[in-house]
Amino acid sequence: MTRYADSLLSEGEEVVLRTRQHPLATIIEARWPWLLFIASFALLIFSQGMADGQVRTVVGYVVLGGFVISLLWLVKIYWTWLSQDYLITNRRVVKVEGIINKRSADSSLEKINDAVLTQDLWGRLFNYGDLDILTAADVAIDQYRMLNAAPRFKREMLNQKHDLEGDYSRPMPSPPLRGGVAMPPPAAPVPPPREMSADEVTRALAGLADLRDRNAISPEEFEAKKAQLLARL
Repeated sequence: MTRYADSLLSEGEEVVLRTRQHPLATIIEARWPWLLFIASFALLIFSQGMADGQVRTVVGYVVLGGFVISLLWLVKIYWTWLSQDYLITNRRVVKVEGIINKRSADSSLEKINDAVLTQDLWGRLFNYGDLDILTAADVAIDQYRMLNAAPRFKREMLNQKHDLEGDYSRPMPSPPLRGGVAMPPPAAPVPPPREMSADEVTRALAGLADLRDRNAISPEEFEAKKAQLLARL
């Protein structure tokens, strides 16, 4: 069965690390239902020595109510814990909580500036901690309390952020080379020569004839230029 958090992933997004709160968090949160369960059990034993049957009946209902409430309470706490999904993907950090009514929050890796990890003695012994994810303005945008394997979570998050920023900073590939030599850019097209009037051609021919007579150009060059001029009429 696909978990709810997996349905939030975009195309090409991959889960790198999945975790939740440390199991000790459930023990701390479940202390009151456990106390109610133990108290109900102790009252059940105490009621066995009561002589008054009516009082025993009333106490029995109280004990039954205590058992039912404490068990339902415990089921809710452990089901809520199992429904947690704290994900690190190759693009963001995703936090999903809730049994029926889901609450999801995510932080894009490129917007994360740092993460503050706090571990007391018990956290270091049992491998959990409190993690605050910070933006560039040093404002905590998400908080994880009693996070399981918190040092690994922080380390993997920063690694993925570094890899993502490396993808963005890579230069674009250069155009392919042919035969190992860069090809020169194509030359701009040469516009066709404009047409000339008969008077312009006559004056140009007279100038060319004068250059030929003074041996500035050869007769062959004169004939070639003359043909070009006549072609522009």
